[in-house]
Amino acid sequence: MNLDTLNDFGFSAMTEEELKQYEKFLEEQIEQYKYSHKEKLNELYQLFVPLLNNLKKDPDKEYIYWPNRADKINEFIRKIEAYISEH
Repeated sequence: MNLDTLNDFGFSAMTEEELKQYEKFLEEQIEQYKYSHKEKLNELYQLFVPLLNNLKKDPDKEYIYWPNRADKINEFIRKIEAYISEH
């Protein structure tokens, strides 16, 4: 067994400048990640809001008349699945 491999703990020294550059890189990555996920959540929100708005119409009525609901639900499921497969 090689002693260098045995004593390699997976870290190396950095200068202060290298550390600052790495911190800046990490901050940029975090911002991109947050922006990307925020956009995805917003797109999902836009998919669901029309459904929820339609369901809350006429709250004083006890029943919802929903002809062809199986077809409409399946269409909505396909939209969600298409969105998920794109992302």
